[in-house]
Amino acid sequence: MQWKGRRGSSNVEDRRGMGGKALIGGGLGVGGVIIYLIVTLLGGNAGDLMRGLTGTNSGGSASYTETAQEKELAQFVSVVLADTEDVWTKVFQERGMTYEKPTLVLYTDTVQSACGVSGAAAGPFYCPGDRKLYIDLSFYDELQQEFQAPGDFAMAYVIAHEVGHHVQTLLGTSDRLAQLRQQLSQTEYNKFQVRFELQADYLAGVWAHYTKEQNLLDEGDIDEALTAASAVGDDNIQKKARGYVVPESFTHGSSEQRKRWFYKGFENGTIEGGDTFNASGL
Repeated sequence: MQWKGRRGSSNVEDRRGMGGKALIGGGLGVGGVIIYLIVTLLGGNAGDLMRGLTGTNSGGSASYTETAQEKELAQFVSVVLADTEDVWTKVFQERGMTYEKPTLVLYTDTVQSACGVSGAAAGPFYCPGDRKLYIDLSFYDELQQEFQAPGDFAMAYVIAHEVGHHVQTLLGTSDRLAQLRQQLSQTEYNKFQVRFELQADYLAGVWAHYTKEQNLLDEGDIDEALTAASAVGDDNIQKKARGYVVPESFTHGSSEQRKRWFYKGFENGTIEGGDTFNASGL
């Protein structure tokens, strides 16, 4: 991806070196979703509650020393976030809506958000409670080494997927999913969770569509994103972790599904083509 020398986003919050207890407020992994839903279902407003307690820090901890590789990766993440801001601002304007830009939080090891405390092992996530994305940059190495998904556009896909969750929040999809949680069994709810995640993959593809239109993609970028989408499929992760697959427990979709919906978004370039909730056969 052609990103060097381009505008970075001003909506990046650096909490690296601060640890999970450094801030209250501020963080969708599975654990974060569950905490957010519990608060919501009990009649509370996690977002309003935690936003009132949130502190921010744009410079990270004084004890944290950034390596040259981390500095470049942080710049890359900022440029990708800026690109998503431009794309979704344009798409929302075309629909007569205003796009509210999310904040991306950089952290190391653990972080506290409106969705609870999360560790780097959980991977990047989005929290609808405070409308922020959370990323430990060590995930880039994990993508390359553990998931065998190298390349800068693999990481760009991950960021665009989490921004896709933010788009879902702005469109009200996240709230509708929360309502289903109190009506369904865990197995039935998982089916809707998968559709929710596949829609975020689709929206990541929509962003990639616009990135291609701006001639910002390098040869092989889309293949990098597809490799990453496949690598984080539930079937691939389960098979690597325990040697077998349990489809009923899927929460994000299979490798094939994740690749297919990302590519569908890339080809279509419109929000309207990503209604995974009413799609048959997925």
